[in-house]
Amino acid sequence: MNKNYAMFPGTFDPPSFGHMDVIERAAKLYDKFYVVVGDNISKKTMFTADERCNMLRKLVKHLDNVEVCTWSGATVDFAKKNDVAVVVRGIRAINDFENEFELALVYKQMLPELEILFMPTDSRLSMMRSSMIKEMALFGADISPFVPDLVCQEVKAKLMC
Repeated sequence: MNKNYAMFPGTFDPPSFGHMDVIERAAKLYDKFYVVVGDNISKKTMFTADERCNMLRKLVKHLDNVEVCTWSGATVDFAKKNDVAVVVRGIRAINDFENEFELALVYKQMLPELEILFMPTDSRLSMMRSSMIKEMALFGADISPFVPDLVCQEVKAKLMC
């Protein structure tokens, strides 16, 4: 495993300023940084995995060491296949930590050499979840304070369908 390769797995439905905060900060720490969009068919998402990837690719195009891809398997399998040594997990609040800590224990059980980095998001972004952003959008609220302009436009277009 390459200690200079890391990944940030998630659903990213939709990508938010909180996601971007973690991506931009963590990408500075590694030579290669994967943003791994989960493609879980049992999860109800607003956007397809390809749509989420396309948005994220546009949002990270200024980061030369970042690659966005989809993955439908276990996170540890992606790490093995791509020589990733570190999984970055964004933390907003204490309840995130509890859930992420349990997940980290599972990752370590499955792949002991994999390291988990908990990265707190900027405190100004800590109260907004993607599910809350979608709910706000469905009720016609302004989501622009929580997502990049590109994402705001994509959400609006999706809701007009």
